[in-house]
Amino acid sequence: MNIIDRIMDVWELQQLTQRTVEHLTMFAIALVVASIVGIIVGVIVYRRFRVATVLFNVLNIAETIPTLALLVLLLPLLGLGMKPTIVTSIIYSILPIARNTYTGLTSVDKEHILVAEALGLSDSEILRKVRFPLALPLIAGGIRIALVFTMGVVTLGGLIAAGGLGAPLQTGIQLYDKDIIIVTGLWVGLLALILDSVAGMIEHRLEVNRDGTR
Repeated sequence: MNIIDRIMDVWELQQLTQRTVEHLTMFAIALVVASIVGIIVGVIVYRRFRVATVLFNVLNIAETIPTLALLVLLLPLLGLGMKPTIVTSIIYSILPIARNTYTGLTSVDKEHILVAEALGLSDSEILRKVRFPLALPLIAGGIRIALVFTMGVVTLGGLIAAGGLGAPLQTGIQLYDKDIIIVTGLWVGLLALILDSVAGMIEHRLEVNRDGTR
């Protein structure tokens, strides 16, 4: 049996098409929610500087909890399956997005702010029309970091019956089936590389657009 036949056998027997759909569904839900929450947190921290240290310390503490431990801690509350996997992914992904949003909003050149103030824009208008657009490349960078976290956590979700590509990986480990482990592992890695490349292109495009407006 040649390599292509072995790959196709693993793909069909382990239903990797269906598992990929499950994986990307959990991934997309977690990343979208984390992006929305992370950006909101970043804006709140920017507007209320005194709470920045507290919020970031809380998020840093959450990051120090081992992924598997957090998944297990959420089991009594959310049960087995997708829910604890998605929630864990969101918790791990909020920090880089919030931190980059805050950094992006606070690192806008003072010249842009002075021009906006001279035009009579309020603080809210400056945030919306000046700071936020110029912060987009950094925000995209935070989302790109969160993308990697999310892909890893969703893969671990296979340990708690979440489905996705973690399920066939777990099967391969339990059976010590090298073909399943290699094919699924390489496919997960390839997916991560593709998604990271797309995120990188978006980030670069935003940087080009920002530099063009200066």
